[in-house]
Amino acid sequence: DKLKMAAVDQGLFLLQEVIGRFKRVESILAFIGLFYVGKTATAVSSRLIEGIRVFVLSQFRWHDLTRYGQWAVVTGGTDGIGKQYARQLAKRGLNIILISRDMEKLRATAQELEFDFRVRTHTIQADLSEGRHIYPEIAKQLEGKEIGILINNAGVMYDSPSLFLNVPEKKLIESVNINMMAVMMMTYIVMPQMVERRRGLIINMSSISSFYPLPLMAVYSASKVFVDWFSMALDYEYRDKGIIVQSLIPSYISTKLVRFSNFLSTPSIVVPDAETFVKSSLQTIGSSKRTTGFWTHGLQYWTYEHMPQWAWNLTSWYMFKTIDNTPRPKSE
Repeated sequence: DKLKMAAVDQGLFLLQEVIGRFKRVESILAFIGLFYVGKTATAVSSRLIEGIRVFVLSQFRWHDLTRYGQWAVVTGGTDGIGKQYARQLAKRGLNIILISRDMEKLRATAQELEFDFRVRTHTIQADLSEGRHIYPEIAKQLEGKEIGILINNAGVMYDSPSLFLNVPEKKLIESVNINMMAVMMMTYIVMPQMVERRRGLIINMSSISSFYPLPLMAVYSASKVFVDWFSMALDYEYRDKGIIVQSLIPSYISTKLVRFSNFLSTPSIVVPDAETFVKSSLQTIGSSKRTTGFWTHGLQYWTYEHMPQWAWNLTSWYMFKTIDNTPRPKSE
């Protein structure tokens, strides 16, 4: 009997020891859980406050853009986002320099701005896809003008989502020359006078597609990474010279660039039209130097931050495949 009692006591002791250790583990797991919940809640609250500051409170603040200078340069300023930037800046009292390849559209847009807003305009016909040799003439035509704002808006995408080898070589070279070289060279031409006057604003159009590689839009997304990183580095280099460089990383906007998709071409709360987007993004100046420019795009960006790359790739691949009508190799 004594042996049985001893065995029972020993068993109870071991059980109590196991329960005690389990409770300690439970406490540790509870602490880890609380820490994770607290960290997540803090991150969400921080992003919410940031979103309210950038996209809500900024809408009630008037930013005098004429203080940067008398003129604003807009590349790709005759259509879509570029034209809306030209209109909104003219509405705020800036004279507008339009750069585009289509002379007829340049004249029409310039006349529209002069009539609607009583501002001066200057047009420069230039095909930014042609590379380096066009920029000396652009620089010459910009001489003598107090340029306070540069909008590097011009950009191209594939005609439709495609495998890299299915994209014509000409389109690939255009993507490099317009999406990257034009941003760099226009900044190189305009920035010296901004530095001399110690004030200036440069807005570079990147894309939310710079967040992760974008299958079926490989060169486009890679070019937008360049724009984003170039903008952030440049802003840091010249912030003490009074220059603001803003990197815009929007999601899809209803313009001709996305005409390959009926869904993306139709304005909605998640795909704003150019006017809605530009009005919103201009209000973020002074509030954020790297922004999506529009509140639902900010929500999308937050979602992508918490999405693993494989999920991004799979989602992008599936979405683009459903609207990709380009010829594919038989082996695909």
